[in-house]
Amino acid sequence: MTRITVTVDGVTYEEEVEPRLLLVHLLRERLGKTGTPIGCDTSNCGACTVMLDGTSVKSCSVLAVQADEGDVLTVEGLAGGGGWHPMQRAFHEEHALQCGYCTPGMIMAAIDLLKDDPDPSDEAIRHGLEGNLCRCTGYCNIVRAVRRGAAEMSGHQEVTAS
Repeated sequence: MTRITVTVDGVTYEEEVEPRLLLVHLLRERLGKTGTPIGCDTSNCGACTVMLDGTSVKSCSVLAVQADEGDVLTVEGLAGGGGWHPMQRAFHEEHALQCGYCTPGMIMAAIDLLKDDPDPSDEAIRHGLEGNLCRCTGYCNIVRAVRRGAAEMSGHQEVTAS
């Protein structure tokens, strides 16, 4: 067992973990962060995407020990003061989900994309979300949601098609 300290959604935890424990399992099974789903367990689908030290990672491909002394942000940690994060609201308003399984990972990947490109084209959004799969929506509403979320996050009120 290895003792780690990790901050998740602003709360610091000290945990004894097996060296092979995946971050996604630490989040869900130990810390109760069930908003991060386990998708494929092979890093192919992106449903388990979280932010680790400000960068999106697929938590099924990161060992919990690799997050030692790190700062993890989950989809549950985005909302503050009882309200939704602009990207969460945009996904809801643009109906960018159907079953919702991929949504947490899509939202986290979209937020990471906007760090480098706060006003991405549809093509840039599609490229930025390439590692996150949706089997229900066909991506059109997801792209619209990311555009809307980007506009809201940058303070623009109007969202126009690219």
